[in-house]
Amino acid sequence: MASRPSSRSVHNWATVGKKKAVTIFSALLGGHIGRRGSVPTESALWDGLESTPTGGTVQERTPEEVLKLVKDEGCEFVDFRFSDLPGIMQHVTIPASVLGESHFTEGHGFDGSSVRGFQQIQESDMVLIADPNTVYMDPFMKHKTAVIHCFVADPVTHESYSRDPRYVATKAEAYLKTTGIADTAFFGPEAEFFVFDDVRFDTQPNGSFYMVDSIEGQWNSGTDEGPNLGYKPRTKQGYFPVPPMDHYQDMRSDMTLALEGVGIPVELHHHEVASGGQNEIGIRFNTLLAMADQLMTFKYVLKNVAWQAGKSLTFMPKPIFQDNGSGMHCHMSLWNSGEPLFYSDTGYGGLSDIARWYIGGILHHAASVIAFTNPTTNSFKRLVPGYEAPVNLVYSQRNRSASVRIPLAGQSPKSKRIEFRCPDSTSNPYLGFAAMLMAGLDGIQNRIEPPAPVDKDLYDLPPEELALVPQVPASLEQALDALEQDNAFLKAGGVFTDDLIETWIEYKRKNEVDAIRLRPHPYEFTMYYDI
Repeated sequence: MASRPSSRSVHNWATVGKKKAVTIFSALLGGHIGRRGSVPTESALWDGLESTPTGGTVQERTPEEVLKLVKDEGCEFVDFRFSDLPGIMQHVTIPASVLGESHFTEGHGFDGSSVRGFQQIQESDMVLIADPNTVYMDPFMKHKTAVIHCFVADPVTHESYSRDPRYVATKAEAYLKTTGIADTAFFGPEAEFFVFDDVRFDTQPNGSFYMVDSIEGQWNSGTDEGPNLGYKPRTKQGYFPVPPMDHYQDMRSDMTLALEGVGIPVELHHHEVASGGQNEIGIRFNTLLAMADQLMTFKYVLKNVAWQAGKSLTFMPKPIFQDNGSGMHCHMSLWNSGEPLFYSDTGYGGLSDIARWYIGGILHHAASVIAFTNPTTNSFKRLVPGYEAPVNLVYSQRNRSASVRIPLAGQSPKSKRIEFRCPDSTSNPYLGFAAMLMAGLDGIQNRIEPPAPVDKDLYDLPPEELALVPQVPASLEQALDALEQDNAFLKAGGVFTDDLIETWIEYKRKNEVDAIRLRPHPYEFTMYYDI
């Protein structure tokens, strides 16, 4: 396995450049890698496994092998990619002829003060350390370009940067092993998204607006489209229709082929519940860091396929009023020495004690975790009753009105997992996955029992019963307040640091919470202008 940063000490990248690493993306560049047949149910993502699942082909590669690969493939450029603190992929491109072993040890310099959530200008110099685990061929660039994901480090000491989200993910995986509980955590996110034909927005001191449009939006049923051919899903009735009601079948298939071309196995795709272009593509689960890398690439690929088709794709949780929002339900399981730890034939929903305590940790720390898994003001416009959103902090088998669900489709020990339904795709996956894992581990270590499972429809509870059910935070501000008070579990093993947590809270309050609070809202004019 790859040498990973210790959870107890800083990592010196100059010492590991020639070591082999486990490849995060499958097999080789530029082809359709690790293709799997479409599977009709979500249980197939986890079921039928004979050993510890890998989520794709595993292959070791050294920097020397990467250099040879880039040359043999005829690459003209190499693109170094990394995540800023909020979770937006950044990149810098070099000619392939310049790529050398030093990029895997000494790194490539950049200005850290120009990256959101990173350094101050007086200490702005930073370096990107190329990770040989992660090479794939970009399918969109005009000139043949190899992509390599990077860690961020100090150029003088070569120590890993504590605010590098990717480094946090590696520390979370390392900490898991030190606990003795498990050696592997698997994540299977279900990222929903909207595809629009037109999007316009603007904010000025004297006015603001937004407008999105989709040819399949129910609001266009009466529009003169010369001619209007109909087949527009009604509000909340867009789940699983066949074409022509499903306008995006072929586009999702194009996205699937592009994803498989960069080594991300796809299990299924379909139209989602909302009208106006809501879709989902399900990818196969993987380990924490690998899945976070894949999710960043997943978003990049989908946006570019849509862009090339003349469409605009967003993972924004709630772009349309009065219809379902886009979530990112996260399936999780723990394994040790090739054996699943979440199954018991005597436990509720087939859960082991370890799985139940893991749920206890998730629910106990949910308000803090949500500051990372639902980290935008728009996230909380999705987390409201009435739109299939998981606002109730309870767990249940099969029940999609609970924030934690135990899927029952597929009952083998290897398919047993839990599903945390709150997250959305505005989450930085490196931080969001790490936060969920740390909460779950804290639950196991302290044997935190979750509240009794609730198998009734929580959306239909009478008010007096619903008042007794814990709820998710009502706003980003509340989630950040919770994180400020409850963060010790995140800092176990040095996975999250005080500096990162404080920077996250400060950044979100100043640049998002306050930015929204200070601006007049257009609907306020509807309500108050004539008072």
